[in-house]
Order: sequence, then structure tokens, then C-alpha cells
Amino acid sequence: MILLTGFEPFGGELTNPSWLAAERAAVLLRDQGREAVAVELPCVFGESIDALEAALVRFRPDVVVCAGQAGGRSRVSVERVGINVDDARIPDNAGRQPVDEPVVPGGPAAYFSSLPIKACREAVAALGIPVEVSQTAGTYVCNHVFYGLMHLLAERQDARGGFVHVPFSTGQGEAHGQPGLAIDLMAAALAAIAGTTAETATDLRVAAGAEH
Repeated sequence: MILLTGFEPFGGELTNPSWLAAERAAVLLRDQGREAVAVELPCVFGESIDALEAALVRFRPDVVVCAGQAGGRSRVSVERVGINVDDARIPDNAGRQPVDEPVVPGGPAAYFSSLPIKACREAVAALGIPVEVSQTAGTYVCNHVFYGLMHLLAERQDARGGFVHVPFSTGQGEAHGQPGLAIDLMAAALAAIAGTTAETATDLRVAAGAEH
């Protein structure tokens, strides 16, 4: 079973491409004969991890790909690491704005993704979709969910998962004067990442780092 998640709109946006792409990716995966489901998470500290945990309990997935919007980025970003800090530049959808607080008190400083991030990048690039390995998932609700996911999976040891950022949609990008990507391309990328994870035991050893 593959679980994909995306977020509800936030920051004044009317839609969130991460959720639209996750929904379509689940359909693509089912069309390929895979079991897949998509769940929308609230863009709220705490509640988002609670909703994710409920989905993990309900669906018992083998692969979990959580997605979020990263307006301003031009590529699908396969995240490498989630860090144990909430530091919100803007309030979440419930008005919460934690500053320098841990995601999990007493938890490790960070968790690495257990997706085969290099193989996932290659699979998405093979589709002609702009993609990168990202070294930071920020400190907002996306990182909060990424870290929370990996903390939950560390306790279970029976699934692999990670986080993917997607750019603005094409329409959002045009409205903000920022890069945008079609939802269908985002969905194809998420489906490729999930499928590659299901089929890849050992990640590729290729360079995908950053100088800054």
C-alpha cells in the first residue's frame, strides 16, 4: 500500500498543488495496478501529525510520500532531511506560530528520508520533469510533518517514507510572478517517486548535493 499526502491551502492561497497532485498521483498508481490512497492534511502544527498518524494506522502503508507546496521553487524537490524544530515565519491555519520549538520534545536532532532519494530524482528526471534533491525542508508545517513522519516510522520499522516539495501550480506561478509547474507533471513525479521507492531496495550512489 502506498500512502500519499498533501496539504490544504494556506497563506491566502485558494488551492494547494501538493494535495491536487497527491490525489492525481494516487489515481495514476492505481491505474498501474498498485494499491494507493491520498489523504489531505491540515496545515496546522500538531494536528497535521495527528492526521498523518491516523492514516498510518488505518492504511498500514509500505511507502509514504508526503508532499507540500514550496512557492518560489522551480523544481520538484525530493527532501533529504527533516529537522526537529518548528520556527514559523507566518501563522498556520489555526493561528499557531511556534518559534524555536521542537517537533518532538527529546527527539533526535534530525531524521533522514528513507526514500531512495537519488533513484527517485533519476526516475522523475527521466520523465522530463524538473527535479532536485533538496537539503532543507524549511521550518514550517512541511518540515513538521516530514520530521513527524520519520519519527513515527522509526517506531514502526515496517515502512519507508519521506517528503517532497512541489512548486506553485502554473496558475499560482503566473499570479505571483514565480516559477510554476502543471499539476499533472507534479502528479507524475509523485507517482514515479512512490513507484521507485516500492521497487528500489538500495539507492543509487550519484552526486546530488549542493554548494550552498
